[in-house]
Amino acid sequence: MSAHDGRTPARAALDGADWRRSSRSSGNGACVEVAAVAGLVAVRDSKVAQGPALVFAPHEWRAFLGGGLRRC
Repeated sequence: MSAHDGRTPARAALDGADWRRSSRSSGNGACVEVAAVAGLVAVRDSKVAQGPALVFAPHEWRAFLGGGLRRC
């Protein structure tokens, strides 16, 4: 990610983020990490730290954590 499109944080912001793993991680290396970046929530695979990250608005992340997805 080299360009900043107004919603996605620049790669430098993701590289300097304070990534955290779930306290429920089993420690086997297959973890998901999250970080707050530029008012958004970024999610990445801990095994591919320099790889892509999914980025969500705070309300989208809260809906995901709360199981707030609606059926169509």
